[in-house]
Parts: sequence; C-alpha cells; structure tokens
Amino acid sequence: MDLALQTRAVGRVTVVRCSGRIVAGVGSVALREHVTELLLDQRSIVLHLGEVAFIDSSGLGTMVRMLNITRKAHGELKLCNVPEHVRKILEMTNLTKLFETHESEEKAIAAFYRPGALAETPALTGRTVLCLDSDADVLATLREVLRRAGHDVQTSTHLGDALMLMRVTRLDLLLVGPEMAAMAATMPSFQAACAGIPMIELGSEFSTSHAGEASAALLEKIATRLNPKTA
Repeated sequence: MDLALQTRAVGRVTVVRCSGRIVAGVGSVALREHVTELLLDQRSIVLHLGEVAFIDSSGLGTMVRMLNITRKAHGELKLCNVPEHVRKILEMTNLTKLFETHESEEKAIAAFYRPGALAETPALTGRTVLCLDSDADVLATLREVLRRAGHDVQTSTHLGDALMLMRVTRLDLLLVGPEMAAMAATMPSFQAACAGIPMIELGSEFSTSHAGEASAALLEKIATRLNPKTA
C-alpha cells in the first residue's frame, strides 16, 4: 500500500495524516519532500501516524531526518496517534525520547499552544483572530492582511478543528465565511463554544470584491468590534 498524505492547517499548526507504508523509495521521498515544502512557511507540524501500516529502517531514518530538518528551521515536529507496532519500533531503536508523541491530534496541537512552546511566532501578540472559511485562498488573504495589521491569526477550513482551537487558545474575534456560517448554524456545540466571542460574518461578496477595498472595509469593521469605544 503506497503512502498517502493528507494535510490541513489547524490554526498555526499543520497536521499531516499519513496512511500506508513509510518505506524506502517513493514513500519516504514523498514524505520528506512534503514536510520540506511545508517548512517554507510553516514551523509547527504534527504527523498523524494512526493509519501507518509499516515502517522500515529507511522510513524511520526519513522521520529522524525530518525532525532534524524541522528543528534546524527553528520549528518542531510532533507525532500523534502512534499505533502500537510503530511505538514498539521507537522503543526497540531507543528513539522514544527523540520524538515527542501524543495520543491524539488535539493534544499534539495543544502542546504547541502551551506557554513557552516552540511554535510559529505570530507577527504580534494581543488580539487573536480565528478565520473560518472553506476557501483556502480566502484564508491566505485574510491571514496576511490581518497579520500585517498586527493581529495573531489562526485559520481553519473545518468547524471541528475550529472547536479544537477554541479549547486550546484564547480568541478575541471570529471571522466566518458564508458556507461555514451556514454549517455552524446547525451545530449547537459550535454556537455554545462561540458564546461571548465577537463574530463577523464574511459576506459572499468578499471573495469576489476588489481586494484592497474589501480588506480595508474588513479591517475597519474589525477595529469597531474589538474597540467599540474608541473605533
């Protein structure tokens, strides 16, 4: 079974879900190249190994090299959902202390949000904004515009991941795209988690409007919501 990789961003953490065999050849190369590419703009990476069927010596070496490459890039790589047969390999090779492992994605992600944890450093701390939208390009725009305005920005395309982020970090504002807002309206758990957090719904026109004008209008709206007395 070839190695399949599924990647998603959860706030400023990137989760790479591995499925199949991490072995010499194409699989090991693909995983190494994938993580190396992520390091161009990400520093906090979680490898989900729950669906890994087999790791050979070359595959294990690839994981060690990825950890070293990530740390040289001033980042960190953590493992989660490590199956028993992989755990035994780490024990037999005395690598259990080299890799930081967690029993679930949420715990691995939360570890990056602990005070003093090595993680991707936001441009400025203070106001934390979580952006939810199904369009990755829209999220990329929001991320850069808000960071340049001094905000600590988290992004997600999944409501479940958004709930996870709400549990591990403090949020000052939610920005929600139209499709996500419609989905959230049917989730009592999401509505309960959002209680007390200011929210701005992005209209469907945001993605097709003049980028500069739409961004300026959004920043003005954010300032009003975050600083109602002074904006």
